[in-house]
Amino acid sequence: MIEASHFDPAEAWAAVNRFRLDDLRPHVYRTRDSGASWQEVTRGIPGSEVVNAVREDPARREMLYAATERGVHVSFDDGDHWQSLSLNLPATAVRDLVVHGDDLVVGTHGRSFWILDDVASLRQLEAAALAGPAHLFRPAQAWRVRRNTNTDTPLPPEEPAGQNPPDGAVVDYFLRAASAGAAGSAGPVTLEIHDGAGRLVRRFSSADRPEPVDPKELAIPTYWIRPPQPLAAGPGLHRFVWDLRYPLPEATHHDYPISAVYGDTPREPLGPLVVPGDYQVTLTAGGGAWSQPLAVRMDPRVKTPAAGLARQLELAQGLAAALHQDAAALRQIAALRSALKALPSQAQGGDSGALGRAVAALDREAGALAEGGEGEGARRARGPRRGAAPSLAPLNDQLAELLIAIESSDAAPTTQQDAACRDLQRATADLAARWAALRDRDLPALARDLAKAGLPPLPALPE
Repeated sequence: MIEASHFDPAEAWAAVNRFRLDDLRPHVYRTRDSGASWQEVTRGIPGSEVVNAVREDPARREMLYAATERGVHVSFDDGDHWQSLSLNLPATAVRDLVVHGDDLVVGTHGRSFWILDDVASLRQLEAAALAGPAHLFRPAQAWRVRRNTNTDTPLPPEEPAGQNPPDGAVVDYFLRAASAGAAGSAGPVTLEIHDGAGRLVRRFSSADRPEPVDPKELAIPTYWIRPPQPLAAGPGLHRFVWDLRYPLPEATHHDYPISAVYGDTPREPLGPLVVPGDYQVTLTAGGGAWSQPLAVRMDPRVKTPAAGLARQLELAQGLAAALHQDAAALRQIAALRSALKALPSQAQGGDSGALGRAVAALDREAGALAEGGEGEGARRARGPRRGAAPSLAPLNDQLAELLIAIESSDAAPTTQQDAACRDLQRATADLAARWAALRDRDLPALARDLAKAGLPPLPALPE
């Protein structure tokens, strides 16, 4: 099989398979004079691996791939030296391969097609890139393609199935030494994404701690769940995938959708999807910073105008902001009610004097703002009551459900969704204002009463 160079019309490579002549040695020949002379270039390929094909990378000159009877090899110096690129590919006969965009597609004998997603970092791999304390490779163009929306449970674990490319932008980086914020280090590794206007979109840190998942509280098998992806801070080459979304909204309850993928199902609601455009990725490690541009392009099958996608993002971010406001109020109310319950007995109960009545009234009013006068279990089981007074906890659920609905497809929001967003945001602002008024009016008065009674003050409320 002969491969002509993409860069030099006089250069080509020939892979010669003499398998059926009892010759199991690799044979790769290179010409740089239009075939007048040929040089064998197989250093690094094991002596017992027959070569079936050689392909040149169309984006980087002198970068070659070899398909052998046992795997895949790569050369960065025009074939003078080769090394294995098989990674998790089983030892199998590779008959041919092709570079499609930023992916390497491998055709095997008997083990289907394999795809090495995103070879952008391989194309940039140079000794100089690995000489410094860290290096951020320029990410390949990312496509805003939605994850599975098929309303069905995933294939069972025993069903053979391929794995789709990761959802989002693939970011590769190199660290020469560990950088985890230990004593003497310059802090954790961070990865920040900014939009074209310089606004922060998302920030990840190696110090982030994923929220634990209790299998006993799940209504689904654990094999549905996408495992957490921490930002690695150890030495070596690392790959991180940004899902093209803003931070997770502060919903008080999360669920896993039935449109599940084995081992790759995220919790909902997710953060709003970014709009197509130009972004910048910045890696910070060991006291230094490295930045690279990132282009995000739209799924070419989607015909929604840019204005419709921008409006969708605007509504989704408005709902995310309302969720934050709602959740902050709920955190403060929960902390207050917990502190009130921990007060000494002389401050408890409505029959224990003026102080007890003030404590009971404050707890009752705060509880009504949070739960609307009913427990969380009843509310979750029945849903919000028609005509019931608005309260923060059921409103949080409604905000999250509307966010999921608006983010469920690449379409401009409907007029009904637009109106529902305005209604829920107004309700959130009203409840947050009512809570702030209650907090600012009654807490100072209660603090004075506690001091008069010689009791310790209430702890500060969370932000």
